[in-house]
Amino acid sequence: MENIKEYMQQVGQSARAASRIMAQAETAVKNRALTEIAAQLLNQSASLLLANEQDVAAARASGLDAASVDRLTLTVKTVQGMAEGLLQIAQLPDLIGAITDLNFRPSGIQVGKMRVPLGVIGIIYESRPNVTADAAGLCLKSGNAAILRGGSEAIHSNQAIAACVHAGLKAAGLPETAVQVVATTDRAAVGELITLKDYVDVIVPRGGKSLIARITEEARVPVIKHLDGICHVYIDDEADLLKAIRIADNAKTHRYGVCNAMETLLIAHKVADEVLLPLSRIYIDKGVELRGDAAACARVPSMTLATDEDWRTEYLAPILSVKIVADMDEAIEHIRLYSSQHTDTIVTENYSRALRFLREVDSSSVMVNASTRFADGFEYGLGAEIGISTDKIHARGPVGLEGLTSQKYIVLGSGQIRI
Repeated sequence: MENIKEYMQQVGQSARAASRIMAQAETAVKNRALTEIAAQLLNQSASLLLANEQDVAAARASGLDAASVDRLTLTVKTVQGMAEGLLQIAQLPDLIGAITDLNFRPSGIQVGKMRVPLGVIGIIYESRPNVTADAAGLCLKSGNAAILRGGSEAIHSNQAIAACVHAGLKAAGLPETAVQVVATTDRAAVGELITLKDYVDVIVPRGGKSLIARITEEARVPVIKHLDGICHVYIDDEADLLKAIRIADNAKTHRYGVCNAMETLLIAHKVADEVLLPLSRIYIDKGVELRGDAAACARVPSMTLATDEDWRTEYLAPILSVKIVADMDEAIEHIRLYSSQHTDTIVTENYSRALRFLREVDSSSVMVNASTRFADGFEYGLGAEIGISTDKIHARGPVGLEGLTSQKYIVLGSGQIRI
């Protein structure tokens, strides 16, 4: 592709035109498109897996790490999950056009708010081809147009999924340009996309820290983002210890290369002997490298001493930092210092401590007695998610339909004039 700038301008123009149609689309039409796309994914499952095999083979040949290959790989189950997510989105209420907070003012006018689409959403992501379906579905239901730029390592998978999306849009009578997957792997396309301020209303990056940092620095349109997923589990001295072991195991070992995996385990010193030894055996048996403070290392001889950098690191790998803390005060202080404000969990049976943890830990998801792995749009009932936001303005946490919309004030009068 010789002229990336011209190509991306065309993509942006087409998306802007499609966004006007999507903003007016009826709920039934959008839902039909979602169900048609889901059916296409299931019907074309074999073709999708073949396309994905090409990407996986190329990734392995190029030396891509195991965690990235895992994120790249599609299975029959993940294709079914993509379809299920789209059907779940179709079942969600349509927020667009909803009027809230309508109140009469002394002048006789009524003032309220109406939920509206953002417009054109640019999504930049790495490895995970399922994001193509999730992003398309959420943007579609929320009345937006989408420009999707997946990682070069997933180009065949993303294009195969895009073909299913376009077939579903066409069957519902909606423009295929409502969802465009950038057809070039040239990185210059990303630079163009994040500066298309005349056509793109928001950028959502999903990927590694370096990608998100670059986009945040260079983008000329608003960005919904999180840089790191440094997630903590704190096991309180009033925890149900069997429950705590299950949660701490799952939070780390369910999947390693995901942003909601636990990276640091904090344990109250009163229960450290009872909890850390059985947990360390579980982790070691599963090949997890343990790095801890002096107190933790004293209890587990195979554990290496953690550095300050370890507490600040999102490993996305079978590596875990462990710290023994005096009490919840020290746990919360550690989280304040090192958390990326993504997801943090307390395991405790003390109701007052649980409430205090919920109030004082300033993260986009704060949990009690649950694995950090639940910090996910699908698990939250959002149908799917466009990403996780650790920002505090507009959208925070898993970004679903509401996060892809805005509100405008509406005024209803009966001839009033201001005097």
